[in-house]
Amino acid sequence: MQRFHGTLFLLLPWLLPAIVVSGQTNRTAAPSVPASVPVNVQSSQSQSPAPPIPADAPRMSRQTRLEIIRDFETQILYARTTFPMGTKGLKLKNGTTSPSGIELQQAIAVWGPAIKPGDPAHISYVKIHDDHIHFDLNGGPVHRKKWYERVQISGANGTPVQTSSDQSQPNPHGTYLDIYFDKYVPEMTARQLRDLLYPVLDFNARNKDEAYLDTVPPKVKQAIQAHTVLVGMNTEMVLHARGKAPKKVREKDGDTEYEEWIYGEPPQDVDFVRIVGDEVVRVETMKVGGQKIVRTEKEVILEKPDKDTEAKQQEERPANAPSLRRPGEDPENAPKPSNGVNPLPPAAPPDLSQPQGDPGPGNRWLTATERPIF
Repeated sequence: MQRFHGTLFLLLPWLLPAIVVSGQTNRTAAPSVPASVPVNVQSSQSQSPAPPIPADAPRMSRQTRLEIIRDFETQILYARTTFPMGTKGLKLKNGTTSPSGIELQQAIAVWGPAIKPGDPAHISYVKIHDDHIHFDLNGGPVHRKKWYERVQISGANGTPVQTSSDQSQPNPHGTYLDIYFDKYVPEMTARQLRDLLYPVLDFNARNKDEAYLDTVPPKVKQAIQAHTVLVGMNTEMVLHARGKAPKKVREKDGDTEYEEWIYGEPPQDVDFVRIVGDEVVRVETMKVGGQKIVRTEKEVILEKPDKDTEAKQQEERPANAPSLRRPGEDPENAPKPSNGVNPLPPAAPPDLSQPQGDPGPGNRWLTATERPIF
């Protein structure tokens, strides 16, 4: 018995590390399997859309209104479309925005864009009306007064004194969005409202590039992810694909002015992106071995406003409108009467202030001030 205990005591230093290592291995390997399960469940829940709003849903309750306002105000998001600057924002109904197309392009050309696709924005104010919900973005089109700006100061006779803060000031960086419903604002959850706003606002994007990629065609999206420039892209797409050009050159080809954006330096590949207006018309790549690759055919076609439709929407000019044309001029673009003939302007009436004929030698006609009054 004493011999057995002695042998066990001698073998204990070699057996103890093996027991400790096996125990640590079992403890660390056990939680490795279930640790990845919640990640997959959470990602699948964020991608699944919310259930649609029932057609017979009741009006939104007061408690839901407070929850919607509390959930959406001061929330950061990304824009999926262009918002014009000024007091005319965008309206969304049944997934369609207005103004759109040519009308939106005209508003942007006159007032400028307040938010572009992919730009971050924040909801600064939410108001729920009877048939629509109003969202102020980036402060709204007009600066809202603070509580201390609403304090009125009265004079000695009780007349209010007008201060500089009494008048509302425009906010050039803000805009708004109104989402309309058929009859009234129905009962819904915040998740359902986010799905309704998805055509114009993205609440799930993690960064600006991800939000912008969801607004472009699939072919352009693949090119941007591959950092490739396609003929037919606009400047915004080129910036997302390659970034700001280290070098820019302005040239003129006949009567056409263009910009050459140069990416790369020898001994690497160098890309020359030619832009006319806001469109890429030519991409030239100089390889390291001296090979030159030129692409000029359109590889992507973007939607543009129809100039013919825009001209038809303009108010027709009346035939007798004032004009700087000379009598008898008949330009092709000038409006014409129904018979196709431009009438000559009426001749000026003759000057009857002086009698006709010769008064005779040594005589002259009297002026209007010299004539006697009877």
